[in-house]
Formats: sequence, structure tokens, C-alpha cells
Amino acid sequence: MLAAAGVSFAGIVEDVRLALGKGDFAGAAAKIQSYRKSVGVTPEMLVALSWMGRAEVARGNSDAAEKYAQETYQLATAALKNRALDRDPDAPLPLALGAAIETEGQVMAMRGQRADAVAYLRMQAQTFSQTSIRARIQKNINLLSMEGKPAPALQGVTLPKGKVTLIFFWAHWCPDCKAEAAGLRQLKAELGPKGFALVAPTQKYGYVAGGVDAPADVETRYIEEVRRTYYTGVVDGPATVNEENFRVYGASTTPTLVLVDRYGIVRLYHPGALTYAELRARVVGLL
Repeated sequence: MLAAAGVSFAGIVEDVRLALGKGDFAGAAAKIQSYRKSVGVTPEMLVALSWMGRAEVARGNSDAAEKYAQETYQLATAALKNRALDRDPDAPLPLALGAAIETEGQVMAMRGQRADAVAYLRMQAQTFSQTSIRARIQKNINLLSMEGKPAPALQGVTLPKGKVTLIFFWAHWCPDCKAEAAGLRQLKAELGPKGFALVAPTQKYGYVAGGVDAPADVETRYIEEVRRTYYTGVVDGPATVNEENFRVYGASTTPTLVLVDRYGIVRLYHPGALTYAELRARVVGLL
């Protein structure tokens, strides 16, 4: 079947994101409509549809964002009647479903319904508790509710009492994590004597360099190689490797940075990287 004019079947997500990047919301919606008419509902189309909701959130249009989020959710859950959700959270179907749930929670928060948003996300977390999108949902719960609360316990490592502690969730494949290392090393050297501590959990992903599938023992050895190569002076070995820590803290984004005060209360929950200057200011404010 031939592609409709201006639409690449293989690249519908890229086509839609490009249009959205130019502010052409009508054009992006038209591309999805044309694709759906010609090809039908595919996981790739659902990812593109989810981007419509995310883009509407970014420009503050809660009604349109809700419409796209709910449509994506309905179509994605309908698809699950005939198949399981992929184990890879970045595969198209879990990516679309996770984005739809995230957007719906963001819409509620935008409208001042923060408690409702947390309740909704917790319900979805329960529904998808055994799936690849669980951590992403937990991340959004934490963004709305973790700061100001006691830090959840970690498996395999204990937060040092009486110290301001940064929890640095990292992944062996993550370039942004490696880029963060120099700033963390500097913070640790400069502020460690003043009561600052750094804890750095990671987890296994089922593969090693180049995305090559690997059994757990092989990947664990590879994690240690990465730690020694990139994180000397940051992560004291051996690395703490535990998937439950990532689930509890919703660390579907790496790095995820969690700053805990001397009393064990979370003062910052931040999926993504921060600069040395940004982190230093937050840490110093708690020392």
C-alpha cells in the first residue's frame, strides 16, 4: 500500500515530532489521521499520538492534552487484549501507554488536582505493577509527592545518618550519567568533609556494550568495568545493583537525582541531569 502524501509509514513518530517542533499542531494531527486511515492503529501510531498529548501539555493546553492522552490510553489498552506489554519500556506500545498515563497525571496537576493525579497514578501503578511501565508511573507519582517526605529505604545500601545525601541512579549504558560524573566527583571532594554523602545505585538491563544480550553474572562484571572506568571517586565499589531500588524511586530516567537532608527527608527529586552549579547550590543549602 502506498503512503499518503507527506507521511512516512516507517517514520510516523519522527514526522509528527518534526511538525510539532515547528509548532504545526494541525499538520501533525493530519499526519496521524492519514497514517491511521491507510495503515490502521499500530504501536508506532500510538507513540505519535502520545506525542500530541505531551506537546499540548508543554504549551499549557490541558483540554487537548487530556483528549490525546485518553485516546492513546484507550487504543493501547485495547491492543493489550491480544498481546502482552513488551518487556522493553522503550518499545512502541509501552512507550505510548506510559506517556498517556504520564500526560493524564500532568493534566490533573495542571488543573490543581494534585491529590487526584497521585491517586490516578497509583491506581495505574497497581494495574501495571508487573510490567515494564511500572517505574515510569512511579516516577510521576514521585514527582508529585516525594519531596518533603521521608526517603524510602534502599535495598543493599543504607543512607548515612546525619548527612546530606545525594542518591545518584545511573545506568552502565547512559552517556548523561557519565557526563554527570565529573561534577559529582568534585562535589564529593569539596563537600564530603562538611557532611555531604553520595549513594549511587544501579541495576541490570539484560545486556552489555553494544546492546548485546548477557546473563546476569556477565552484566554484573560489565557494570564493575564501567564503574572503574567512569566513576572512580564517585561510586565506591562494588556498585549497588538492585532493580527494586529503581522501581521504588521510579528511576525510569537516568540519571535520576534525589537529594535527602540530614533528617532523611527528600528535598529534591529530579529525573535527568543537573549541572555542578545547580547541584552544589541545592546541597550547600542543606548543609
